[in-house]
Amino acid sequence: MSSPFHHLLATLLCAAFLLQASSPSYAQLSPTFYDQTCPNVLSIISGVLQQAFVSDIRIGASLIRLHFHDCFVNGCDGSILLDNTATIESEKEALANNNSARGFDVVDNMKAALESACPGIVSCADILAVAAEQSVNMSGGPSWEVPLGRRDSLTASRALANINIPGPFDPLDLLKSKFVIVGLNNDTDLVALSGGHTFGRAQCRTFDNRLFNFNSTNNPDPTLNTTYLATLQQLCPQGGNRSVLADLDLTTPDAFDKNYFSNLQSNNGLLQSDQILFSTTGDVTVELVNNFSSNYTAFFESFVVSMIRMGNLSPLTGSDGEIRSNCSRVNGASIIGSSSSNDADLISSI
Repeated sequence: MSSPFHHLLATLLCAAFLLQASSPSYAQLSPTFYDQTCPNVLSIISGVLQQAFVSDIRIGASLIRLHFHDCFVNGCDGSILLDNTATIESEKEALANNNSARGFDVVDNMKAALESACPGIVSCADILAVAAEQSVNMSGGPSWEVPLGRRDSLTASRALANINIPGPFDPLDLLKSKFVIVGLNNDTDLVALSGGHTFGRAQCRTFDNRLFNFNSTNNPDPTLNTTYLATLQQLCPQGGNRSVLADLDLTTPDAFDKNYFSNLQSNNGLLQSDQILFSTTGDVTVELVNNFSSNYTAFFESFVVSMIRMGNLSPLTGSDGEIRSNCSRVNGASIIGSSSSNDADLISSI
């Protein structure tokens, strides 16, 4: 490990201590939060999402990723949705999101439908949480009651996004530290939430470091199945288009199931940060991968618990923050430049 890595690790662990000491209570979150003020919130979001799935099978994975990347930066507050302004550096242009995060138009459609039915009531942060749950369920995964009542942030932090969001090249120790810093655990939460890569796509640039010259060895990553390696080398040749997409789960790419973990057992994990969960001999993550691969119930139950835990990270409640009328801007603000997201679905973590 390099000294810059150790410095970053120390910084993350220090920040984790400060975050745990100052995190607000999320006791006010409840699945019934909108029962009186917007009783059809779930069906309204579901209707928009179902329509989106008709033309975009990848939208589910894209939306859960937005929720994940939102929660890892100052909690689940909708900050990832904010565009650039004179005072805001949009998280959309952070390394993990730029030219990759997608689904913003669908979130906007959900917000517009909710503003029509219940103006000024449902936060953008809650839209992301509900959309993530519904995306999983519509793709064959579990369903759960989403605690609601989050409010929207008044700012964003591109700098923190560049530090906190787990990346496809992160070593296991750094992945673990990034989960700890935000208040998640570094074993079950890490492995269960990584299982979100059971659907969706990733760009060649997130894994082509494994294909030809891994860690400057002039050889491929030895933990990559040789048959799978040959397929990926054809898809992502040296000097080729690094925005080409590959399935995160080569067996059932659009279904939410446990095959992601079976892929890791056969060295068919696409991202380095995925395969490392199984290929790090002796680590507790290996045991968890084996358990989830053999037991649907264990994975689904753990995934739900971890999703709720992640969704409860440092929410704004009460009078903190606001309920944005437009998810891409703070109320009363005008944008000076809009961050755009192309159709390439880089899934750097979940």
